Amino acid sequence: MEEVLAGARSRPRFLTALLGVFSSAALVLAAVGLYGVISYSVTRRTAEFGIRMAMGAEAGDVLGLVLGHGLRLAALGVAAGALGALALTRLIRGLLFGVSAFDPGTFAVMAGLLIAVTLAACVVPARRATRVDPLVALRYE
Repeated sequence: MEEVLAGARSRPRFLTALLGVFSSAALVLAAVGLYGVISYSVTRRTAEFGIRMAMGAEAGDVLGLVLGHGLRLAALGVAAGALGALALTRLIRGLLFGVSAFDPGTFAVMAGLLIAVTLAACVVPARRATRVDPLVALRYE
């Protein structure tokens, strides 16, 4: 009986594992893409950050600007993803065990994970923006 039961569970387990692998790959690709966008944005705004630092802005202010930009992107992405996930829950309902398709806890945990990944992807460009020397930045262009 255990063999029959294991055979019946093998396909859903495989599909769930496959879904987990692809979603992890998508998360890594999203983090790398977001890092690239924020890094490019910081590079393009080097003169602006230099002027802000020359006018008296602290490193924390510049850090907040860069992280705020990244968090706005993440909030838009999480909102769009949550709406898409709610629309597509009928497709994965058969793969869910012990949790409903509209579980608010799962949605909250995933939104938190995506926000944390966004912050991690924004830290390096944000720290680079805080180290801008105003004289070098003004001569940059």
